[in-house]
Amino acid sequence: MALVVYLDYKGVQQREKWISKSKQATLWEKAHERNAKRVLNLILEMEGLWVKLGQYMSTRADVLPAAYISLLKQLQDSLPPRPLEEIAQVHRATLLNGQEVVVKVQHDGVKTVILEDLKNAKSIVDWIAWAEPQYNFNPMIDEWCKEAPKELDFNIEAESLEAYGVNKKKIVEEITRAYAHQIYVDGFFNGDPHPGNFLVSKESPHRPILLDFGLTKKLSNTIKQALAKMFLASAEGDHVALLSAFAEMGLKLRLDIPEQAMEMFNFNLILMYFAVTKKTMKSLADQRTKNMKVIQEKMNLDQKEMKRFNPVDAFPGDIVIFGRVLNLLRGLSSTMNVRIVYMDIMRPFAESVLSGYISRGPSVNDRWIFDSPVHSDIEAKLRQLLIELANNDKILGIQVCAYKDGEVIIDTAAGVLGKYDPRPVTPDSLFPVFSVTKGITAGMIHWLVDNGKLNLEENVANIWPEFGLNGKDGIKVHHVLNHTSGLHNAMADIGQENPLLMLDWDECLKRICTSVPETEPGKEQFYHYLSFGWLCGGIIEHASDKKFQEILEEAIVRPLHIEGELYIGIPPGVESRLAALTVDTDDLSKLSAITSRPDLPSSFQPQQIAQFATTLPTAFNTLNARRAIIPAANGHLSARALARYYAALGDGGKIPPPHSSASKPVLGSHPQIPKLSSQKAPKKRKCIGRREATLPSISSTGSYEKVSSTEDIEVNEVRYTCRDSSSSDDISSSNADSNLRTHVRGKVYGNPRIIDEFLGKGEYENLALPSGSFGLGFKRFSSKDGSSIAFGHSGMGGSTGFCDVTNRFAIAVTLNKMSFGGVTGKIVQLVCSELKIPVPDDFLRFTVEQMGPDEQLGRPLIN
Repeated sequence: MALVVYLDYKGVQQREKWISKSKQATLWEKAHERNAKRVLNLILEMEGLWVKLGQYMSTRADVLPAAYISLLKQLQDSLPPRPLEEIAQVHRATLLNGQEVVVKVQHDGVKTVILEDLKNAKSIVDWIAWAEPQYNFNPMIDEWCKEAPKELDFNIEAESLEAYGVNKKKIVEEITRAYAHQIYVDGFFNGDPHPGNFLVSKESPHRPILLDFGLTKKLSNTIKQALAKMFLASAEGDHVALLSAFAEMGLKLRLDIPEQAMEMFNFNLILMYFAVTKKTMKSLADQRTKNMKVIQEKMNLDQKEMKRFNPVDAFPGDIVIFGRVLNLLRGLSSTMNVRIVYMDIMRPFAESVLSGYISRGPSVNDRWIFDSPVHSDIEAKLRQLLIELANNDKILGIQVCAYKDGEVIIDTAAGVLGKYDPRPVTPDSLFPVFSVTKGITAGMIHWLVDNGKLNLEENVANIWPEFGLNGKDGIKVHHVLNHTSGLHNAMADIGQENPLLMLDWDECLKRICTSVPETEPGKEQFYHYLSFGWLCGGIIEHASDKKFQEILEEAIVRPLHIEGELYIGIPPGVESRLAALTVDTDDLSKLSAITSRPDLPSSFQPQQIAQFATTLPTAFNTLNARRAIIPAANGHLSARALARYYAALGDGGKIPPPHSSASKPVLGSHPQIPKLSSQKAPKKRKCIGRREATLPSISSTGSYEKVSSTEDIEVNEVRYTCRDSSSSDDISSSNADSNLRTHVRGKVYGNPRIIDEFLGKGEYENLALPSGSFGLGFKRFSSKDGSSIAFGHSGMGGSTGFCDVTNRFAIAVTLNKMSFGGVTGKIVQLVCSELKIPVPDDFLRFTVEQMGPDEQLGRPLIN
């Protein structure tokens, strides 16, 4: 019969090619009805275990065609009574003392029949896996072979009652809650929650009654914790914790492709846990297809080998039954036509399992602060402040690093990597820092300018011809850096349309090219919260003829010797060092009440920000999101790498002395992976009247070069008047860009006026709006007395990096519990006050002593 059904469907596949699309649906519906009848008749004929299999299939309304559900659901409660022909039958009886009881009678020899049925079912599954390798159900049938014989032990079966007339949604919620309690609290659960195993009490309040505890599973405490961790990590999108949970329960992914294998497996977890829309389902399926292509290319598999590929090396039985229960519960809600949020119901039970497993703060963990030397008295005071904030549940994991006069004075790591990941934060942990990334991206643009590859006054369309559509031909590079290009709302709807599109680098660049400016370039400054990254990214790649990440490594990572601790789009191999995001719900509730801000785009007002913040952790904790190149929002770095970057920028590009060797592991000791090489064919671009700039060489031994004296200077005359070789239009040279650039060994930038360039001041003031809060790519930080020059960039959630040029001070804060500036503000205020340097207004406003509660949150630290 299996062969008949298979051949029928293969025939339909062939016939489908020769008929019109309007008739294809009818063709498949008839095939489903025809084969569903065949399957039902076979089950009724075979009886026994096959009935159980049919009952399971009838609950999968979320998977099987409607024809199968309609026919197979007869197996739930419409089977005719048969004299001892089934596995067993239930009868009403009366004991000698008059007590009414239920008697279940098992057919003699049924065990042999069941084992033979299992053997036959196993053969069918093996045959399907051979004929259609993408449908490999062996792990499930193996677990059935192990657990099904337990149904023969009636001593573990519960009694039942019959009832009717209830609120279907409430009943399904109660059943789900009961299963959550069984799994996470009792560690002992019924593995067969199909509709035929539930009754409902007649009296109000109606309650579900669970029947048939023949197929059960007992869980050890270790497995309970692993299942809870898996469930919650999947809900948070925390792929790092998810991989850890897999390992704890014995699920082994292919070691050569763990990321893609995990992505594929998490696709199934999402289907188990969440009620997803058809549109989201399609997006997930498309992403899964892309992952499969990555695997195929990486492993050099042909189409036939790919069909037989299995990303899982070992599949534990516990997760098979667990997954079966979740799928049956989803099928139950589909069958009863109700929609419930499984996550909301099951989360409290899963969290109860981990309540004593995850450390909540320093009050119960004397090693909450990572064991590293104290560099200064200020650092000792800072650590005490961090402990106080953590005891008030304001910090989960954090890093703080600061430089003063070129020397490290603070390098502290504390807390844990994630809400469900109790591993400690270390100095080399990588934190997602959102818009802090913009400051790194801007530095790459300035590096290209410094090396004669780019002109700040050049039209972007001259560098990137496809960009010039829809009235964007007047937008210049400095407009993009100054947030005055008029494209502040570009890409704003990408999250609603399809969030996964944000991960597609080429697609995002295409959409930037077709976007339409809302204001005239250079006239109004609105924060380009998303579009900034792709605008800069397109400019970087077209101006350099290299990949974005290649320029990142060449311009910043290698010169500063921060290998392995600064990425925009992480590579495989760093997962164990990733911090996972969560949200401070107290701050979130306050943010939603803030009034609109005129300096922000209409699509990025506080109300929208509050909505974004609820979904950001789930989205940006996933590995596929972390892998994406999003130069406005997806940097992953350590605080010590970021602080070193700003220490160099604040000192005119001079590379600081080696980072403190007391911090372990030593900064720069990780390999920068992957080793990138450009796959793009070089496109010749000429910069008129210049010679190629000579870059400072980087020692291959990994040692630092001595900061050079004036005798080490190599001068190259570089006049930055650029044009595309294909264009006949010369770009007029500005006074700012006609300077002679000096490339100094031991410096990232050679321009002696590079700080003015960052700020849009001095000779560069005509390139930035004087009244704007942004210079050329960086946020200008002001202080009350106006005595210091400072700039940097903060990100949603509180991470920040900035430098005070006047006082030769730089600081970086990275954290994974997203607040809106309160924690960061207190840290910056403490450090600056101890050093007796001005506190930038961006951080001073969070000080309770200075302002009222409304003012403290009036401008959340997001840019």
